Amino acid sequence: MGVDTVTQMVPSLKGKVSEEEWQARVDLAACYQLVAHFGMTDLIFTHISARIPGTHDQFLINPYGLFFDEITASSLVKVDIDGKVLDETDFFINPAGYTIHSAIHGARHDVDCVLHTHTTAGMAVSAQKQGLLPISQHSLMFYKRLAYHGYEGIALNLDERERLVRDLGEESIAMILRNHGLLTVGASAAEAFRRIYYLEKACQSQIEALSGGSEIILPPEEVCETALEQFKSLSSKDTLEWPGLLRILDRKGSNYRH
Repeated sequence: MGVDTVTQMVPSLKGKVSEEEWQARVDLAACYQLVAHFGMTDLIFTHISARIPGTHDQFLINPYGLFFDEITASSLVKVDIDGKVLDETDFFINPAGYTIHSAIHGARHDVDCVLHTHTTAGMAVSAQKQGLLPISQHSLMFYKRLAYHGYEGIALNLDERERLVRDLGEESIAMILRNHGLLTVGASAAEAFRRIYYLEKACQSQIEALSGGSEIILPPEEVCETALEQFKSLSSKDTLEWPGLLRILDRKGSNYRH
């Protein structure tokens, strides 16, 4: 079944939800399709969620079974923190995705988007004892703002949510899930995407650098601190690349706005 056929099966929700919810749906669908465009998918697995504007207990997540480049604004599934599906839909959600995303949305009300991937580079760094090293400008975006969570198996046990929240803390913008993958959070889909894009680049750079066989140069701590403050000074409003990223999808003829 082609993408267009899948889309035609899903009635448009435009005009049937609030303007704020519709915009959140469009941005999240675009985020899914951008993750696919940049090769950060794992078939139908991993997930991205976005809070319903104006709520603390409702969020959107992918319909389980669709590939990321098939996901549209109207096909996203709305659920509450307790996992109840709030839409009339034929789709269902990934239980592991619910565990991870409900935990963070329930605890971090400053976070409106949570993005999780299983990329090769991300999984490789997640298995390295030292974690992400401050060896590139991309990695310094996460200096002292990166959390770690130990692997507990597929995230199906709801009591893991307490430990996910504890490990993420209140200030981290990203987390490495040990032996598993990467996770970023943001005040918008644009911010969460920017962070996963650069966290992925940082992991790729680390794997490449360590494979070279020569000694790695680490910047002095004071330089790392300077970079930290510089990156912290950038707000979520500075996601200037987001309109350009949407233009990439538009040039491809993407149906994310459906």
